[in-house]
This record gives sequence, structure tokens and C-alpha cells, in this order.
Amino acid sequence: MARPRRIVLLRHGESVGNVDDTVYEREPDHALALTAKGRSQAEDAGRALRAVFDGERISAYVSPYRRTHQTFQSLGLDPAKVRVREEPRLREQDWGNWQDRDDVRRQKAYRDAYGHFFYRFAQGESGADVYDRVGAFLESLWRSFEDPHHPPNVLIVTHGLTMRLFCMRWFHWTVAEFESLSNPDNAEWRTLLLGPDGRYSLDRPFDRWCEPESYGVTG
Repeated sequence: MARPRRIVLLRHGESVGNVDDTVYEREPDHALALTAKGRSQAEDAGRALRAVFDGERISAYVSPYRRTHQTFQSLGLDPAKVRVREEPRLREQDWGNWQDRDDVRRQKAYRDAYGHFFYRFAQGESGADVYDRVGAFLESLWRSFEDPHHPPNVLIVTHGLTMRLFCMRWFHWTVAEFESLSNPDNAEWRTLLLGPDGRYSLDRPFDRWCEPESYGVTG
């Protein structure tokens, strides 16, 4: 089994939906593009990541949303070194189709009270639903490591909530631990690094907005 030395999780750059939530009433979530700032953020991330990868081969997985595709394209990675696949299981949490801003704002308030992991949007998904599909993707990812020629780097271009749920699933965090963490900023990343003991560790923690409740069960 050829496990990669690093697995990089990258959130997309700033999209038009990040600066104007009324756009969801006119455009599908999956079709929202990066802003000029978002492209610049992705380009900056690309310069840093190219130094990290240092010319090594990369197996990349990209959410099927326009903003994640544009983020990947803006990284400026050498196409000769990258094997890229679109991965629908890494998409954003589904919040329904055409969204009414006031209704979504009400539901977000309900979600804050109910819990981000368990609350299900009326026409969409709960965080638990995203957790399940991320888990299915991880099974596929682990099978890919059976290839003895697997690249030493994995890059996953996705969304903030999906990044946190990926780490929750990978590191067996509790729901309370997940709930205590904030999303990374646009074009921010976290890296899972393979240690000499054969285990992965996170290069730096997610910001925490509160201390997790304890029910006497650990991750």
C-alpha cells in the first residue's frame, strides 16, 4: 500500500455567494463563480502549495461546483504532475434548489440552535448526510492507496463544512468536537501529514469558537 505523505484539504476561494446571499435566488449554488478576490486568493494558495508539493506528483479530487473547479484551475499546478478527478461526494451541503434568502436565514438560525451536524435543511441535507457521503469517498480513497505507484500527495478542493466533516470522519472526532470548530477561510487549507508511526496528524487545528461539550465519550 502506497499511502501519500500528505493529504491537503483546500477550501475554494471567495465566491459571489460569499459576498451576496441574494444571488442564490437567481443562480444555482453549484454554478456560482469566484469573485476577483477569490481568484487572487486561489492564485496565492497555488504559489504556496507548489512550494509544498515541490514538483512531486499529485492525485487531485475536486468538488463538481464551479467555484471549486475555478479554484483548482487558478492554483497553477503543472498538469503533467497532476491526476485530477471530479468527485461529486465532495460537494457542498445541499440547501435545496432556488433559495429564498429570508427562509435560508431563518433555517440557519434554527440550525445554530439545533446543531450543525443534525439539522437538516427543509429541501436539503444535514451535516450527518454530508458525513455519510464523505465516509463513502474515504473508502474509495483508501482503496486507491493500494496502487503501489500512487502519488505521494493528495489534494482535495472542496468546501468548508466538508473539510471539517472529512477530518471528523478521519480522526473519529465526536459530534461535539465538530460542533465546536469554525470553517476555514476561503482558499485556506489543512494538511494531513503521514508520521513515522504510520498515522496521520493534522498540521494545524481548525479555529474553535467554543469548548465542546463532554458526554463522557471520546473520539
